[in-house]
Amino acid sequence: MRLLFAGTPEPAVPALRALLDSPRHRVVGVLTRPDAPAGRGRRLMRSPVGALADEAGIPVLTPARPSDPAFLDTLRELAPDCCPVVAYGALVPQAALEVPVNGWVNLHFSLLPAWRGAAPVQAAIRYGDDITGATTFLLQEGLDTGPIYGVVTETVGDTDTAGALLQRLATSGARLLTATMDGIEDGTMVAHPQPAEGVSHAPKVTVADARVDWTAPAVVTDRLVRSVTPEPGAWTTFRDGRLGLGPVRPIRTDQIELKPGELRAQKRRVLVGTATVPVELGEVRPTGRRAMPAPDWARGVRIDPGEVLV
Repeated sequence: MRLLFAGTPEPAVPALRALLDSPRHRVVGVLTRPDAPAGRGRRLMRSPVGALADEAGIPVLTPARPSDPAFLDTLRELAPDCCPVVAYGALVPQAALEVPVNGWVNLHFSLLPAWRGAAPVQAAIRYGDDITGATTFLLQEGLDTGPIYGVVTETVGDTDTAGALLQRLATSGARLLTATMDGIEDGTMVAHPQPAEGVSHAPKVTVADARVDWTAPAVVTDRLVRSVTPEPGAWTTFRDGRLGLGPVRPIRTDQIELKPGELRAQKRRVLVGTATVPVELGEVRPTGRRAMPAPDWARGVRIDPGEVLV
């Protein structure tokens, strides 16, 4: 089939690469978000998907909105049979959805109808799912509501961060998306309506959402921190300054009692109190500095007895 691939961030790259490598399909164009400022110099940078398309010599389309008339004209000229989508980052209007005969097929990183929305991987970790996965479905104007083609499942590990889990799902999801394209072309894969039960939503995670509440149980704190690693990154405050946090580890003992947020620096570890057992800090990142092991940070700031994170 002739394909127009729509995607933007790094997790979409494996899917584009898999379709480029497929002998059965031809990627005739790539739709991605416009170049954006990045890095210390704030230079305009191509998206990861756009950069791969450039390497492959494929036309890259970067409309401000996919409803722009010029983009719709180009889409009709390209005449794709299907438009696979992975984390494109903008809503596709009905006028565009109607162009390819086989529609737009989205790869979403959850087991729909669970965790519809922008942050399904983060939600799966934060709320303690044991199993998650990826789904291919026919894109409609509703938010992740279209009929489903196929799924793959993935176990959520006890130490998984959102970054690590998303990387695995991007790889297995790329295989699923390619198989879905094959099945659509063969006529062997038919989309089925999503179940009416089990619907949940995963809106975009904000910086405010990533602030640690030390009055929560240790298991909740652990899941929160892992769910926002690496982006947007968990944080707390210490002596009125922001302190970034890497993954923490609940300690398996009730012999150490600390109030929520109370710090205790030991020789090889730094503990913080929660509503249940303390957690051990991993890496921390003071404002304007690089990440460092928590014991190194504690030696530098000289934590006083009873000091707290808030």
